[in-house]
Amino acid sequence: MRLLSKRLSAIADFVEDEAAVCDIGTDHGYLAIHLIENCKASRVIAVDINEKPLENARRNIEKFKVHGIELRCCDGFSGIEKNEADTFIIAGMGGEVIAGIINRGADIAKDKDIRLILQPTTSPEVLRRFLYDVGFEIQKETAVTENGKIYSVMLVTYSDIPQKMPDYFYYTGRIDCCDCNGSMYIKKQYRRCAGCMASLESIPQKREEYLYYKSVCRGIEKILEESDGEK
Repeated sequence: MRLLSKRLSAIADFVEDEAAVCDIGTDHGYLAIHLIENCKASRVIAVDINEKPLENARRNIEKFKVHGIELRCCDGFSGIEKNEADTFIIAGMGGEVIAGIINRGADIAKDKDIRLILQPTTSPEVLRRFLYDVGFEIQKETAVTENGKIYSVMLVTYSDIPQKMPDYFYYTGRIDCCDCNGSMYIKKQYRRCAGCMASLESIPQKREEYLYYKSVCRGIEKILEESDGEK
């Protein structure tokens, strides 16, 4: 089996041994194959909304002679029954898209025994805010770099307790700033927010939005200062 990318390896590390996995948006099926070959998953339902990536996954499954992977063409959770999986992976999509998939599959996702492993490519702050607004909680989170880009991977469970988190948290999550990749990730989020703040500063009509980003930047600055103090 070919080696996984750093991003997919970080996702695989969050899967508990012998998990029953549903990989939503499986693409080429490499993650599903890796999980079975390395006994990380007892079985995998590999899902995609389009037939073409499923055909690619089918060819790879046959190539590596892997058993225990079922392919399904459906939109997110729509083709999954309750109790078919205990771990759902949704990766390689924008934060808004992942939030929409979870929202539409709430009857399955909102179960305290379900683990969600999420990896947004864009708008992670939108995803984190959605999760906490509707009663999910990030248990742990890591940052990973790949091809010059940096991503977060989060392990999420349902608590049934909506929470209002500080605004900066939606940008930094539970990323460890003392970790090299974590520090890079948080500094990137800071630059994003500082850029937004600077572009709004001289626009009176955008005063409220400017103050929002200013508050976020102050929160992230405190995280970076505390991290420097621990080194």
